[in-house]
Amino acid sequence: MKKISFLVFASLLIISCSGNGSKDTMIVNGNVKGLKKGTLFLQHLIDTTLTTVDSLEIAGDGAFQLETELESPEVFYLYLKKDDANDINDRITFFGEPGTITINTSWNTFDMSPEISGSETQKKLEEYQKTMSRFNMRNLEILREASNTEKPLDSLQLDSLQLLSNKNLKRGYAYALNFALNHRDSYIAPYIALNEVSDANVIYLDSIYKVLSPEVAESKYGKKLKEHLETIKQKKNPAKSRVFY
Repeated sequence: MKKISFLVFASLLIISCSGNGSKDTMIVNGNVKGLKKGTLFLQHLIDTTLTTVDSLEIAGDGAFQLETELESPEVFYLYLKKDDANDINDRITFFGEPGTITINTSWNTFDMSPEISGSETQKKLEEYQKTMSRFNMRNLEILREASNTEKPLDSLQLDSLQLLSNKNLKRGYAYALNFALNHRDSYIAPYIALNEVSDANVIYLDSIYKVLSPEVAESKYGKKLKEHLETIKQKKNPAKSRVFY
């Protein structure tokens, strides 16, 4: 009877341990259409160092599967080192999280238009990037207009364009801050605060941190946002932080 009880306990322990491990595992699979030979690397940043957590050599078939354990959702990179005459290697950026994430792309347009599914945070990142691209495009239009060599502008016209550029920049910052505030339950919130508007006024960054859900606040980017805020507050002249209305 004791032996049976021990076997039952051991079985339950194994099931429990395997369950805990699997819930934090991220599997990245998909296909690189047309890729005949090369190496795929799954990478992320540890502090400021780009680190490979898994890799796979491709030979004749672009299908792949990579995996790693996660402490919390964060940005990862799928890096392709091609064994061909092209010296340009490619890297896809995506927001990783536990579960299966599928990335389909082509070898010759690897990082240009990948199809990424399976990550809710990635959807939020793409939504954010889509709107931010409009602000970036507007800035490029203003820059092209200001640098027009066929019809040089006078000082008043250049000043007017500078005002438009500043206004567009402030609108972009306002959008980023509001996006983070409106997605307090998503890991995208502290990521945007750290990587897009880290030089914004501490009042706004503090507002973002204070509304984060407990789970997000304890994530990698949530903790880094807290550290960033503590660093700013320790500075002698916090008024130097940029203010946007």
